[in-house]
Amino acid sequence: MFKKFITICITLFFITLNAQAGSDGELSLKKNEPKEIKDCFENLNRATFALNQGLDKAFIKPLAEGYRNLPDPIQRGTNNAVNNLSTLITIPNNVLQGDLKTAIINTARLAVNTTVGLLGTIDVANKMGFPKYTKEDYGQTLGVWGVGPGCYIVLPVLGPSTLRDTAGSFANVLGGDPWYNASVHGNNEFLSEQLYLTSKALSGINFRADNLESIDNLEKNSMDFYASVKSLYTQDRENKIKNNQRGNIEVLYKNEEDWEEIDNK
Repeated sequence: MFKKFITICITLFFITLNAQAGSDGELSLKKNEPKEIKDCFENLNRATFALNQGLDKAFIKPLAEGYRNLPDPIQRGTNNAVNNLSTLITIPNNVLQGDLKTAIINTARLAVNTTVGLLGTIDVANKMGFPKYTKEDYGQTLGVWGVGPGCYIVLPVLGPSTLRDTAGSFANVLGGDPWYNASVHGNNEFLSEQLYLTSKALSGINFRADNLESIDNLEKNSMDFYASVKSLYTQDRENKIKNNQRGNIEVLYKNEEDWEEIDNK
């Protein structure tokens, strides 16, 4: 109960700060006229971005290269399991966004993949013809509710974000696990903080492995790699929120928390 209270307080703090930074003291809805996201902390962001690049070269990229050499069934099974875990975050956000039909579909997807699909390692629901899965999170829900993105932020290790999405991340990590649970071997297993962070780490490594050449090419060909990554992230998040508002559940990106393979034509 105390943890929920702390979560709400932190989230409200970020939303308030977001309103101040994003609308000059006036809380305005940004559903129809997306504005350029302010880089209020650019110097700090660039320093954090440089730190993340160093971590990527030292740890994340080598891990991704090793992961990429694993047999394809292991990679596919890991990706399926991570997606299955993510439904524990997606379902409550479907409800909060008023999309009860998709919440029911994703509940059935979770049940099928967790049981018949061996804890989600096999995407049985997809083989059964379920609609294509679209991930949702609390940052997207805040956007659908009309909360503007606020300032752009680069988080250590986690990478690009905004004040709104950072507030949503607190809800994901601290307040997401009681929302929904799946029965595993007769026990109620919640999406704990450890499971959530592990799934995020695996998702990040999987994404990095899928985009080794694309990201390297983007870095090589960009005059300002920081600005390119910022542009990709902000456009990605804006597109997802717009599609939610229009009721369009088409998947625009390979991984809904990430970008699809970066197109460098």
